[in-house]
Amino acid sequence: MLDFAIFAVTFLLALVGAVLYLYPASRQASGIPGITPTEEKDGNLPDIVNSGSLHEFLVNLHERYGPVASFWFGRRLVVSLGTVDVLKQHINPNKTSDPFETMLKSLLRYQSGGGTVSENHTRKKLYENGVTNSLQSNFALLLKISPLTESELEPLRLSEELLDKWLSYPESQHIPLCQHMLGFAMKSVTQMVMGSAFEDDQEVIRFQKNHGTVWSEIGKGFLDGSLDKSTTRKRQYEDALMQLESILKKMIKERKGRNFSQSIFIDSLVQGNLSDQQILEDSMIFSLASCIITAKLCTWAICFLTTSEEVQKKLYQEIDQVFGKGPVTTEKIEQLRYCRQVLCETVRTSKLTPVSARLQDIEGKIDKFIIPRETLVLYALGVVLQDPSTWPSPYKFDPDRFDDESIMKTFSLLGFSGTQECPELRFAYMVTTVLLSVLVRRLHLFSVAGQVIETKYELVTSSKEEAWITVSKRY
Repeated sequence: MLDFAIFAVTFLLALVGAVLYLYPASRQASGIPGITPTEEKDGNLPDIVNSGSLHEFLVNLHERYGPVASFWFGRRLVVSLGTVDVLKQHINPNKTSDPFETMLKSLLRYQSGGGTVSENHTRKKLYENGVTNSLQSNFALLLKISPLTESELEPLRLSEELLDKWLSYPESQHIPLCQHMLGFAMKSVTQMVMGSAFEDDQEVIRFQKNHGTVWSEIGKGFLDGSLDKSTTRKRQYEDALMQLESILKKMIKERKGRNFSQSIFIDSLVQGNLSDQQILEDSMIFSLASCIITAKLCTWAICFLTTSEEVQKKLYQEIDQVFGKGPVTTEKIEQLRYCRQVLCETVRTSKLTPVSARLQDIEGKIDKFIIPRETLVLYALGVVLQDPSTWPSPYKFDPDRFDDESIMKTFSLLGFSGTQECPELRFAYMVTTVLLSVLVRRLHLFSVAGQVIETKYELVTSSKEEAWITVSKRY
């Protein structure tokens, strides 16, 4: 059972393991309702595996034990929070650390970033400025990006060619959406993070291959050391990570002390008082996370539009009203209020990042329960995002719900909008907005009849299999 459990651990379990790896255990149960350990050594790991994913385990846990519930990961107590009300009691808006960044750095064994509060604020500001400046400087680039497929090694088509390609398909042609969106995201991220060197198709193809190798391995073998047991896998992973780091080191060196007409993400970090290692780690984390989050947000947004004719019609009307036959511009993008509602509802309905986590720095209290110091506290975001007490008809894709200002405030509290929004998601929002503005203006998007898209809950939620769509011309 243990071998099977370890083998079946998902990326989300790696999140828990990565954070717990860094801190001493807490053995105090504190009277918090929850499940007792199934096995002394492994805690509730077998229950999590049997549930299919950590998210699905947490859904069942909160159904049984309420909004504050506990379980055991190995010999360590974990507390999960499953409603907006209890999250409000725990979330600290002054926290500078991003749980997603913390988890990835742990998995990659990166060490920098544990500075003072002032230093962390400075790094966070530089990170956010890097996103803002690269988006502003490279906005026109987003209109020129086409998908990169595994089978096509010809030069990447730029934006209008992507549209032309989709327009050229017969209406019965099935388009592999996940594949196209991953390529689109890779091209977006590499050029905006690392610059014009990634206008070369072969560079993007190499980056995508290495990125895929690293991303697929960082969550495997963390708990059981399986990566170390496979010489081939370990060599491939280390080589891929080394190649990605080599690219970033080269870019950092080239951008230092020089002025360029076009700003990229690395520039803001280089201009700050950061070490080369800090710049490398922040650039790596942003590159890894942005590619995945952008690809999946684009994929889910289009998937939901294909299954909701009314939403797609309303989005088209807004795009047509704002842009007409004119170009997509940064100024007018800001007017796409309904498009932003579509993307917020996409994040909510897909449960794009279903779990977040923070370490309990000091002893705290949630409702009547005491949470011991150094306990890992999970934010069961996937549970919260479909809580009917907060979201009426929670399983319905309904962007109009975000017309309500209180709903937007709740969404911001959860870290999906506003001041708590992670930089990678902000980047993904802009890229996806541009993509939808280009595609929906010219195309009707349709799902393939009979297709059932099953969900895979990992660090970022995706479909288990390829998602296929068809398109037809609007004009």
